Amino acid sequence: MQEQKNQIKISFDSVEEGQLVTGPQDQYLKLIEASTNAKIVSKGTEVMIEGEEKQCAVLDHLFRVLIQLVRQGSPLHPRDIQYAIRLAQHFEADQLLELFQDVILVTQKGKAIHPKSLGQRHYISIIKKKDIVFGIGPAGTGKTYLAVMMAVRALKENQVKRIVLTRPAVEAGESLGFLPGDMQEKVDPYLRPLYDALFDALGADHVARLMERGVIEVAPLAYMRGRTLEDCFAILDEAQNTTREQMKMFLTRLGFGSKMVITGDITQIDLPRGKASGLVEAIHLLQAIDEIGIIQFSAMDVVRHQLVQQIIDAYEAKPE
Repeated sequence: MQEQKNQIKISFDSVEEGQLVTGPQDQYLKLIEASTNAKIVSKGTEVMIEGEEKQCAVLDHLFRVLIQLVRQGSPLHPRDIQYAIRLAQHFEADQLLELFQDVILVTQKGKAIHPKSLGQRHYISIIKKKDIVFGIGPAGTGKTYLAVMMAVRALKENQVKRIVLTRPAVEAGESLGFLPGDMQEKVDPYLRPLYDALFDALGADHVARLMERGVIEVAPLAYMRGRTLEDCFAILDEAQNTTREQMKMFLTRLGFGSKMVITGDITQIDLPRGKASGLVEAIHLLQAIDEIGIIQFSAMDVVRHQLVQQIIDAYEAKPE
């Protein structure tokens, strides 16, 4: 027996409010409709929904949260709608109301940076509380970007005196030897994502000045050997490509007044065959230490194009 169709109506305070919720040319409405079998029709200050009882309840919950987000001044983007849809399936979309108000940093262009998923919010919370944090997960989860934002925030609030950003220069199918320039110019392409996040937070000119003064250092992991990082926020990115020795070396650089965030994706290890990942080993060895935080991101935390999450899901469904 076919379930009886229900009808519900969502009302907006104005046409403008409705446009903010439904998106440019109803872009957000189309994303929502594509996620359900319900029929959704927008008419000025109203949205009419027709579908099965549970679908209607989910969509009623979703739209009421989106309206509240718009009313509290939170700008909506397609990725926010996609995440809200996933949460609404479990009637948890209201958690976005608090999430969008948690501002990590305001960039030099005036853009407020805030966590875009519950996993990201937990990550930020752990970074605030612990001196060493591992952020592990697939591409697009914001693990590196948010770590850089937290480092800049710590610098601005005088919690640290320096920022050190580093990655292992692993040849992922390409040879450093054939790249033009000196050693620094050869490794800069590997460090580009770290530069991009810094430029977003502070602007290229300000970053250049801070680097000249030694307040910000972006360097290959090999440059860390023999140093002690005090009053410093250090980030090791692409840590899945460290060896056991490199990971131990980096972790033991921790000095007083410092924080370390280690990020990586253990499904994307580029080390030579037979070389064990220092990140995988570190997670296993250090998980029992309460003062160290280990955060595992999932495809739910991906904040890039919706296809990125689908690609990750497809690969996880059929591992090597």
